[in-house]
Amino acid sequence: MDAPPHIIASLLRQLTTVIVGKDAQICDAVTCLLAGGHLLIEDVPGVGKTTLAHALARTFGLAFSRVQFTSDLMPSDLMGVSVYERQRQAFVFHPGPLFAQVLLADEINRASPKTQSALLEAMEEKQVSVEGETRRLPQPFFVIATQNPHDQLGTHALPESQLDRFLMRLSLGYPSRDAERTLLRGQDRRELLEHLPALLDARQLAELQAMVDQVSASDAVLDYLQDLLEATRNGQWFVQGLSPRAGLAVLRAAKARALIEGRRYVAPDDVAAILPQTTAHRLVATGISGRGAWEQVQAMVAATPLP
Repeated sequence: MDAPPHIIASLLRQLTTVIVGKDAQICDAVTCLLAGGHLLIEDVPGVGKTTLAHALARTFGLAFSRVQFTSDLMPSDLMGVSVYERQRQAFVFHPGPLFAQVLLADEINRASPKTQSALLEAMEEKQVSVEGETRRLPQPFFVIATQNPHDQLGTHALPESQLDRFLMRLSLGYPSRDAERTLLRGQDRRELLEHLPALLDARQLAELQAMVDQVSASDAVLDYLQDLLEATRNGQWFVQGLSPRAGLAVLRAAKARALIEGRRYVAPDDVAAILPQTTAHRLVATGISGRGAWEQVQAMVAATPLP
């Protein structure tokens, strides 16, 4: 396997051929998967959410399945069911699409809360309980979910407990004029996806994730992270602060970002750069400033001294 900077640069370069003009969001998405986290992509329809999810799964060389979440989707549609087979004279479990290395949960917030909550055990424990039996999911296991804005018809807000299981939430936004011209003149994105080669496999991904674990964080960086965590809890910026689990998630994402940058240590800028993506979906702004959670996190970072 190549040294991390080379293979990671190849990953990013390939993804930018499919998702044009969104280099920062692509880097964040790769950071999320290298950190072993689940990814939520939220935006209006048609800006490339599902395309990015497909491109990530193919580029990382992982077996994936796609589920279109709808209002009538049931938990058994995800996890699978046991069917009686006459030849065997026994019930045989038929695994659902959840049993894949990457689950592309398309428009996840169009399903009912009951179905959304069925993902919780899978996302946290990497296992599911079906018909009284615990079944392990493949390794690695990622959920890459797309979500439409809450004000669109037919959507349900995700429970806070499920939002907390996503390491990052990203938004692609509309393309720039130049990027959109490239899309208009270029090859159809679906055709590009069909011919997208795998640059990694599960073993190589595990090696990169092990390298993330080895990235060091100094006491000064940990002090800075704790200052930010405490700032979310003092009532000035947010209704309720971040949990210790969220702090661990931020640190792991910062380590993954440092590895992408070719470093084996976390810099304070790594923490500041990934904080909105890793925390805004877990927070509710106080409303005093009129800003949303994302903008409030950015304002809080700007007000917190760097070490």
